[in-house]
Amino acid sequence: MIKVGVVGIGGRMGSLICKGVINAPDMTLTGALEKDGHPSIGKDAGVVLGIGHQGVSITSDCSLSFGNASVIIDFSIPEASIAHLGFAAKTGKAMVIGTTGFSNDERTIIENLAAKTPVVMSPNMSIGVNVMFKMAGLLAKFLDNSYDVEIVEAHHRYKKDAPSGTAKGLAIEVAKARGIDLDRYVRYERYGIIGERPADEIGIQTIRAGDIVGEHTLIFAGSGERLELAHKTSSRKNFALGALRAARWIANEKPGLYTMADVLDFK
Repeated sequence: MIKVGVVGIGGRMGSLICKGVINAPDMTLTGALEKDGHPSIGKDAGVVLGIGHQGVSITSDCSLSFGNASVIIDFSIPEASIAHLGFAAKTGKAMVIGTTGFSNDERTIIENLAAKTPVVMSPNMSIGVNVMFKMAGLLAKFLDNSYDVEIVEAHHRYKKDAPSGTAKGLAIEVAKARGIDLDRYVRYERYGIIGERPADEIGIQTIRAGDIVGEHTLIFAGSGERLELAHKTSSRKNFALGALRAARWIANEKPGLYTMADVLDFK
């Protein structure tokens, strides 16, 4: 039985993940964490989720929430995830991180901490999106830079970071396949007289509106033709299912920083 602790039970993803853990035959929820002052602190996780008493009290203390956990699942905010990973590294807990919006410096911290404990980190836990990451690299190899690359992503009005981690992930795969420096060639916005599009530019365009769960389109536009690879999410449940799959996989791995490509055994 895999003992799981979940960060942010009061949030959209945290609540779905907690329900998934409780309903999984091979997992047990041993802890639930929320930030200080949250109205669910001190309440039973199952009662808060509306699925009956589970005997797990929600706290704002990592030691209390995750002391008995073997895997921590975190879809929160960068600074909180890093703090939780610090706890995991000290106590030997494996971790699944679905948080996005990390800076380069924060990623370096994560890499250093992952040397002490096993971590799966992905900008998107969806199985379909991770297949899309794989396909993005393959397409970029087959279609040279005479095909312009644009990535269009859309999310709900409450999403705090832009562009999405998934859009960045797609851009990383394209840049890697083409052997170019993404930081040099990425273009996040266009306005005014911008001139002719440079060769190798990778454009990322962001939409924030309504209750859009998540949509990503990768465009390769050549002369006389255009190829589009798209993924549209209708429910956050697929993210939760991916996170549980990652938790099952990481529970028995050695320290290191892994991705969903490792979980799905992409070669």
